[in-house]
Amino acid sequence: MSNKLQELTDKLYNEGLSKGKAEGEQLVAEAKKKAGEIVDCARAEAEAILANAGKEAEDLKAKAASDIRMASTQALQATRKDIENLLVGNLCDAKVKEACKDPDFIKEVIKSVSAGFSAQESKDLELVLPENLRSNLEPWVKSELSKALASGIKADFSKKIQGGFTIGPADGSYFVSFTDETFKELISEYLRPVTKKLLFG
Repeated sequence: MSNKLQELTDKLYNEGLSKGKAEGEQLVAEAKKKAGEIVDCARAEAEAILANAGKEAEDLKAKAASDIRMASTQALQATRKDIENLLVGNLCDAKVKEACKDPDFIKEVIKSVSAGFSAQESKDLELVLPENLRSNLEPWVKSELSKALASGIKADFSKKIQGGFTIGPADGSYFVSFTDETFKELISEYLRPVTKKLLFG
């Protein structure tokens, strides 16, 4: 009887042991499988993060390169424009100011312009001249210019005009400006293309 009991105990023990061992092995296998899946998932996520970071870095690099190219192009254009303005300004500023303060030059231009007005319109004309040329131009306007024109002409003198003049119908409907500033702008427009070509090809 004790043998049978021993056999039964041994049998139960061995069955329990092998069952526990099998379950343990199964649990270990499942844990290894899950650990492998977690590692694979983590590796895939890490690769995706690295790929995304690499793409973002390339995008940022391309954007920075584009911004630098645009900024350098704009800076170059602005520098060229500054050089052009400086050169054109130096070429014509002094000469234009000098010419626009020369009474003889002003008289010639006024004669040509006012003759054109007289030929097109029968209206009286109004001139605005620099105050600093009053003594040279007022007698000439009243005598010579008035006689030369079919229409009447009135001259005003202004401290706002440093050189040149403005002319238009006496009713004030419009006027044409021939001041030193407008002459300078006009001459600059002709000089700019030539200057640009000489400087920058």
